[in-house]
Amino acid sequence: MASKRSMTTMNVWAMLLLCLASMSGSVVAKKSDVSELQIGVKYKPKSCDIQAHKGDRIKVHYRGSLTDGTVFDSSFERGDPIEFELGSGQVIKGWDQGLLGMCVGEKRKLKIPSKLGYGAQGSPPKIPGGATLVFDTELVAVNGKGISNDGDSEL
Repeated sequence: MASKRSMTTMNVWAMLLLCLASMSGSVVAKKSDVSELQIGVKYKPKSCDIQAHKGDRIKVHYRGSLTDGTVFDSSFERGDPIEFELGSGQVIKGWDQGLLGMCVGEKRKLKIPSKLGYGAQGSPPKIPGGATLVFDTELVAVNGKGISNDGDSEL
């Protein structure tokens, strides 16, 4: 009887380990994921006369992609930058934080962790839950003052 009991216990442990192993693939972050906001300045104008601050109304061109390179949205292709009040929660937290202090004409690459993006729920169908987001951004204007943009701006 003891031998049947130990076999049952071993089977239970084996099943438990198998379940944990199969779940770990979905829990473990991909190497390209980030846990904190990363800001990379790709271009900064020689003079920075106009900077973005909390409460400013800003216009930003962007290209949003997943870490595998899949583009999910781009204002460049539409020729229409997004306009919003910085720091007011109108956009994802990664943008409210990552665009602060940016100069008109500056270009930044933002790598945004899920917690500062769309979180565990994502934004179906294009953005899966838990996704790290990558945005190539260009600040076009602050409070109506900015660079002339004839639609040729490209990152």
